[in-house]
Amino acid sequence: MSDEDQTGPQPAFVLVRPQMGENIGAAARAMLNFGLERMRVVGPRDGWPNPKAVAMASGAGRVLDAAVVYDDLPAALADCDYVYATTARSRELAKPVRTPERAMAEARAMRAEGKRVAVLFGPERAGLENEDVSRANAIITVPVNPEFASLNLAQSVLLTAYEYGRQTIEAAPEVMSLAKTDFATQVEVEALADHFERRLDEVGFFFPETKAAGMKLVLRNAWTRLSLTRADVQMFHGMLRQIFRKLGD
Repeated sequence: MSDEDQTGPQPAFVLVRPQMGENIGAAARAMLNFGLERMRVVGPRDGWPNPKAVAMASGAGRVLDAAVVYDDLPAALADCDYVYATTARSRELAKPVRTPERAMAEARAMRAEGKRVAVLFGPERAGLENEDVSRANAIITVPVNPEFASLNLAQSVLLTAYEYGRQTIEAAPEVMSLAKTDFATQVEVEALADHFERRLDEVGFFFPETKAAGMKLVLRNAWTRLSLTRADVQMFHGMLRQIFRKLGD
């Protein structure tokens, strides 16, 4: 049984490489305050289960009991249609930036249409890395004091959960239109990115070698930023196959 089967139509809150059990427990408590129970934990530093997380959860132990632990982020997002990344830092990666209010309005609308939504929260020391953010479709940034923008992990979870929980009215029409889109899953987008990287590698596109890793990161970020539908993914695969077929490959 998946976490969605257990909790119904909720976004998954994904804690990426959390460092302290106390912060995981506090995040669980913040989630349950607003009726959210779908926690996913990626590569926790101190292992799992974590007794300090249980102690800090203070009555929200069922969120921790149902939490699903993953070794890496791609596995945690494999079944997701749309992903948000929370970050206060400016990024070189071009993505739509939402306030928590706007993002959670979109999330509610998409969940109502059966879409699987995830929200990423980074580790305490430095937050999400660019590679993590590149896997998201959009960014959530809280409008805070620019001279002190850092938020504790649990605070970030609390703000986002609050915005999701408090919204009881229908989302705006343009959000509902987006929600009805048949988004490609993360697995499908990853497969498309791998297909293009492989073919571009074959024709020597990633040159010079010293810049190859950065070029691949930018390309992979572009795929997620496009919010591709399943039809889009199929079309891109077909385009690439036809091009190489005509080239005699």
